[in-house]
Amino acid sequence: MSSKSSTLEVGGVVKLDGRRERAESLMQVTLRRFLRHRMAVAGLIILGSIILFVTVGALFFTEAQANKTNLPMKYTSPNVEFPLGTDRLGRDILARSIYGGQISLLIGVAAVTISIIIGTAVGLVSGYFGGLIDAILMRLVEALLAIPSLVLLIVIQPVLIQNATTTINFFGRQLSITVAAIVLIIGIFSWLGLSRIVRSMVLSLKEQEFVTAARMVGASDLRIIFTHILPNCVAPIVVTATLGVGNAIVTETALGFLGFGVQEPTATWGNILSGARQFVDDYPWIWLAPGLLITLTVLSINFIGDGLRDALDPRSRR
Repeated sequence: MSSKSSTLEVGGVVKLDGRRERAESLMQVTLRRFLRHRMAVAGLIILGSIILFVTVGALFFTEAQANKTNLPMKYTSPNVEFPLGTDRLGRDILARSIYGGQISLLIGVAAVTISIIIGTAVGLVSGYFGGLIDAILMRLVEALLAIPSLVLLIVIQPVLIQNATTTINFFGRQLSITVAAIVLIIGIFSWLGLSRIVRSMVLSLKEQEFVTAARMVGASDLRIIFTHILPNCVAPIVVTATLGVGNAIVTETALGFLGFGVQEPTATWGNILSGARQFVDDYPWIWLAPGLLITLTVLSINFIGDGLRDALDPRSRR
């Protein structure tokens, strides 16, 4: 007669029936916890499918096809030739959704990369050195929090539209200068919350015994920051970065919908929706595909962020 063995996880060590069976690394513990989070795994699968859609799908269409107008075929409902139909200019919605997805995801990832670098650096410096440096940096954060990025984009909107035809080369692809401008503005104004989170963690970590010991053996400030403090701040940084991608995509979508985002002919999910807002009832296929892709992308990223937050939480027992 066999009895069911009980499992206990203590500090990365799995014990079965009170016996030490095997030690796990932090990465293994985190991965195991993440894989137990069903919604996070589902989000990872959905996001992976969307990434495959916008990358593999580009092999069957060119960007010229995505931007090609065909007025006699405008407002064509989904059929064999146009699986997702056409828009008001006769452009293929499927091709535009693929190339628009590339730009939307690029904006999300690039903007978050900028915000993570700035926010982490400001939080580390402010929390570790304190004093006047901390006061100046935190007052700067508070001042920037008072400036909505949406208002800033509206203010510089005439400049963006005037230079919309200016392009930059990105790995062989010509992108509108408005893409770079929106990435910079979203990135520069989305690091503020992260800097406060990192600062609060640094304020606690720099008083710990291992940091004091590092100082006593003569470790420099940079070594202490990057070797001892920064690794202990990885969890909130990773979670913030994951959720930040979804927020950046939503921001770009809102800007595109209002007409202040990336300008045509460059496609994004946001400006595809913007072009469909007058035909919501008459031609639903124009907004259905980009709207569904945005919803699935943001939901999947949020699920992944929730899973990472639980997996990286040392107090989590699930």
